[in-house]
Amino acid sequence: MLQNIRDNSQGWIAKTIIGVIVALMALTGFDAIFQATTHKNEAAKVNGDEISQNELSQAVDMQRRQLMQQLGKDFDASLLDEKMLRESALKGLIDRKLLLQGAEQAKFAFSEGALDQVILQTPEFQVDGKFSSDRFDQVIRQLGYSRMQFRQMLAQEMLIGQLRAGVAGSGFVTDAEVLAFARLEKQTRDFATLNVKADPAAVKLTDDEVKAYYDEHAKEFMTPDQVIIDYVELKKSSFFDQVAVKDEDLQAAYQKEIANLSEQRRAAHILIEVNDKTTEAQAKAKIEDVQARLAKGEKFEALAKEFSQDPGSANNGGDLGYAGPGVYDPAFEKALYSLSKDQVSEPIRTDFGYHLIKLLGVEAPEVPTLASLKDKLTRELKAAQVEQRFVEATKQLEDSAFEASDLAQPAADLKLTVHTSKPFGREGGEGVAANRAVVTAAFSTEVIDEGANSTAIELDPETVIVLRSKEHLKPAQLPLESVNAAIRTQLTKEHASAAAKTKAEKLIADLRDGKAPLDKAVEGQNWKATEAATRGQEGVDPAVLQALFRMPKPAAKDKPTFTSVTLPDGSLMIVRLNGVNEAAAPTDEEKAQYRRFLASREGQQDFAAYRKQLEAQADIKRF
Repeated sequence: MLQNIRDNSQGWIAKTIIGVIVALMALTGFDAIFQATTHKNEAAKVNGDEISQNELSQAVDMQRRQLMQQLGKDFDASLLDEKMLRESALKGLIDRKLLLQGAEQAKFAFSEGALDQVILQTPEFQVDGKFSSDRFDQVIRQLGYSRMQFRQMLAQEMLIGQLRAGVAGSGFVTDAEVLAFARLEKQTRDFATLNVKADPAAVKLTDDEVKAYYDEHAKEFMTPDQVIIDYVELKKSSFFDQVAVKDEDLQAAYQKEIANLSEQRRAAHILIEVNDKTTEAQAKAKIEDVQARLAKGEKFEALAKEFSQDPGSANNGGDLGYAGPGVYDPAFEKALYSLSKDQVSEPIRTDFGYHLIKLLGVEAPEVPTLASLKDKLTRELKAAQVEQRFVEATKQLEDSAFEASDLAQPAADLKLTVHTSKPFGREGGEGVAANRAVVTAAFSTEVIDEGANSTAIELDPETVIVLRSKEHLKPAQLPLESVNAAIRTQLTKEHASAAAKTKAEKLIADLRDGKAPLDKAVEGQNWKATEAATRGQEGVDPAVLQALFRMPKPAAKDKPTFTSVTLPDGSLMIVRLNGVNEAAAPTDEEKAQYRRFLASREGQQDFAAYRKQLEAQADIKRF
């Protein structure tokens, strides 16, 4: 069973575990779900189950950090709507709670052993292809979890995954739907296009038209709102040479480092399950029979292949590979760690049934010398001291700036230099002005209107600054002379496009009424014909292609249908649909592909509907 779960974990479980670690936690921020809260700390209740304010705050913070990571330098904190962010985070937590309740009602379940194997086989918890308890602890620690909390979270994610697979995986489509989709998907169209070009040279603008446009759009012709700031910059790296490491601290760090090393044990087992078909007594009698045959000299590997009910490991003589502490069922692990190499345990009872466990090998960790780790440990110890100094200095800078009427005194207190930026607007600028937090602070009411120093702003984990406004360059009307050319260009394009549209509409009307021949050149320009165009036809403007497949089918061969599409340069493209070609019946392979696609889409829609149903039937209270 253990190996069977391991093999199965190569499917959806293994593929979703990273989503569990990264996407789901980042999107829903549920890493506070294990914290006890009082009634006053409730953000919502879902069918009586509480969502705490702590969970919600953490979810909002996680969403914000996720956006920062995704957008990088393009992240603009000033554009975030905190109310909307909070509502989105709460909705995510409510959805999650509803799905967990739905999974519980549907009686989905995961055993502790299954969770063990998922963790064991997760690549992010492995080093050189083998599970590493140190790596596991490191990853979940970075996520803010203890082992128990992570297992609880993972169990919940597995339940939601089972529920999603159960609902979405049941989607199906009929043969009629497959054939209808195939008919539309494989349909082709015969069409022709004619470009009615916009002619900017034919447009004659008067000064009055330009002036009228300038007056009507006055707000569009303003100088940008800009500021010039003074700022002081505090860098963590400046403290590195100010700290030293004591020998006793280095020795303590070394002992802690090597204490975390743990041996790996290679186990093999023979499993007799206790289930609906096999009682406790029957399983115990069977494992004791196998034990007796072992005592008579039969090979463990041969007996595992013959009797073990863990299909995956049975074929390998029961071999489960190497693993460290904290992976297997506690009873299984206790027995394994009490064995000597090649020794076989007494029958051990776990949630799966009865096991005979054999220790195949032990990999003792290589303990590095203090000399080999000295540089690394020294850097880490210094970094801890530097971090403390940096935090203290940041607090001092922030307090000093709050009390001062300029930046001269805070700079003097910490031996920093006051810098001055170039002018920049709300879209940002160069240097520190490229940071959105700096721009937001520079244009805040406290800084720009009240003349206060800002709070400490983190440019990156190594740098903070405090700023104040030196000069506010308010928006002013640009003179007509400076924008005259831009206005003329805009108006010329608009007039030329309007003229082209009028011309195209007149031509389409004449073509429909038979006043103009269908295939004759227009003003020296021939129609460009395309036969059997598909929905993904290359070489055709996507806007034209989209319009083409929305056009009604011609009533007859000599009665094409027409439409027009405005192009980015203002020209008009007349589209003439000559005919619609129905495709041949799809092959069996094509029908299978269409069926999978449609069933998957249907399953996704079913799951979305199921979620809405859960929400509609739930008693949800938001506080």
